[in-house]
Formats: sequence, C-alpha cells, structure tokens
Amino acid sequence: MRLLPISTAFAAALVLTASPVAASAATGASDFTIQDPRITESSGLAASRIHPGVYWTHNDSDDGPYVYAVDSATGRTVARVTLTGIGRPRDVEAISLGPDGQLYVADIGDNRDGTWDHVWIYRFPEPRELGDATVKAEQFTVRYADGPRNAEALMVHPVTGRVYIASKNERTGGLYEGPERLSADGTNVFRRIADVPWVTDGAFSPDGGRLTLRGYFFARTYPWKDGRPQGPGEAVSAPWQGQAESVTYSADGSALMFGSEGTNSRVIAVPLRPAATTPPPSAGPAPGTPAAPAKQEPQPGTFTKGALTLLVATALVLAGRRLVRRRGR
Repeated sequence: MRLLPISTAFAAALVLTASPVAASAATGASDFTIQDPRITESSGLAASRIHPGVYWTHNDSDDGPYVYAVDSATGRTVARVTLTGIGRPRDVEAISLGPDGQLYVADIGDNRDGTWDHVWIYRFPEPRELGDATVKAEQFTVRYADGPRNAEALMVHPVTGRVYIASKNERTGGLYEGPERLSADGTNVFRRIADVPWVTDGAFSPDGGRLTLRGYFFARTYPWKDGRPQGPGEAVSAPWQGQAESVTYSADGSALMFGSEGTNSRVIAVPLRPAATTPPPSAGPAPGTPAAPAKQEPQPGTFTKGALTLLVATALVLAGRRLVRRRGR
C-alpha cells in the first residue's frame, strides 16, 4: 500500500464522519480482534459461507503465499492455507469469495504507482475442513486495457461470478471489469467501466444488489444494476481506523465488517438497518405515483472536536511516514 499525501490526508480528515456504535448480537455479526501475531497487515476480508462466523484474511506483502481463517467468536486463527502452483506474491491486497465456492486472492498492489505491466489473481476452493493445509491454486495474469495501475480492491459478484477491480488513484480511480470467465491460459484484460474515489477495498452484498467501496476516510454503498454501479451512492458511517484496508459483508448481509492493518487489529461490525416497511395508505403516495425505493442505511455515529484532532494528527503521522520512506530510498 501507499500512504496518502499530506494534502489529501488533511482534507479527508476534516470531512471524515463518525465512528459507529458496535453491532448488537441481533445483527448476526459483531466486532472482533485478530489475535494471530503472524497477521500484522490484514489487507482483505471475506466472510466464509460454509463456516459460520469465520473470515478469511491475508497479509499485505512480505509474508508469503498464505491465507488465514479467523474465527470471529474468539479472534483466533483456525486455519492457515499455503498456496502452491503460483509464483512469489508481490503485493496481495484483497480477497473475495465467488459463487463457485472459491476464494479469489488479489496480488494487484503496485507500490511503484502503476509500473508493473501485469498483476495476478490466485484462486482455490474454500476448504471444507478448517485446519492448516497446503492447496494448489490457479494463477491468472491480469492487465488493464488502459495501462498499468495501482489497486487494492477486488470484488467477485456473488451471482454472476464476474471479477471487478477498483484502482487506487489520488484524483480519479477506476472500476474495472474482467472477462466473463477468467482464463489461466492467457492474459485477462480488465476494462474500465466507471470512475470511483480513492479505494482500498470493496465488497458486494450477498444478494449482489449493492457494492460497497471504502477508502482511508470514507465508505459508500452503490446500487448495482446491469453490471454497473448506479448513481453517486450513499455514505456509510465507517469507523475511524488508522490503516483502513478492508471491508466485507457478513455472510447474512446484516452488517458491514471493516478491518485495518496492524498487530491485533480490530474488525468492526457496522449493522445495516433493514429496508423500510411499507407505510400505511394514509401516509403513502397518491395512487399511480411510483414508490421511492427503500434504503438500507448504516447506524449513525457521532463526531467530536477531540476526534477531529486525532484524525488530523494521524493524517500528519501517515504523511510523515511517507516522506521518511521517500528519503530512505
């Protein structure tokens, strides 16, 4: 990953919205802390469909071909999967579960700001049994139709199985659509279909009807129709996390799960309100008037002067780290 420039970080800190309240048990998802000392840069999250309460994650870079299953009830790792049949991962940034029951691991980061002419996606079946294992994965070569880019978000649509990547750019990122089916024999060309903000991760809702994208200081949910995000999206009350790197929906779709890098990093559940019920006839629209679509909104939070001070200070720290890295080169 690459840290924000100071101007972007400072401006974003000023408009950051509040940290949400913790999810209640009624949502089927709750906060948890990743306990495994080997997971220091959790950069992606995917909710298991066959192991309730389990989330798949991985480190950012310099770890190796490993994927971890974490039990949200305890925060403990219940499986580490070692991938074989692939090259040495460069910068693994995202993970997503497809409708085919396979996990897609995205080696799509580019700390050189889009100089690598290709990146990779690895795919392997989600294990039926949890425990340390070694599996052979498929490797897919990816190129972008409009040239190399840096990216940290990969999303597999839960109905069509199509793979999407969101690039990370200070000015205007892009949402890229892969071919209808990935091919391990040739190059898979991803084509830009929409503009998106600075994105560090994204996820489709379990029913495929919504796409949520997050950055360091924001999250938005877009209706998804005809293979495209619709409109400007709705703001999500995402939690403040120092290195905000990951998001996924809980398996039942009742909450968004937000994760970050760092040792003993916290995954925070933001419960989603159910769609509004139909109002009584006296409060409804006149006959023949189309009804407005129901909204699914996150829980609200609060924002204080103290929080603002913390955010600005953290932004300055991030920018300082970036400057130190540049000078170190």
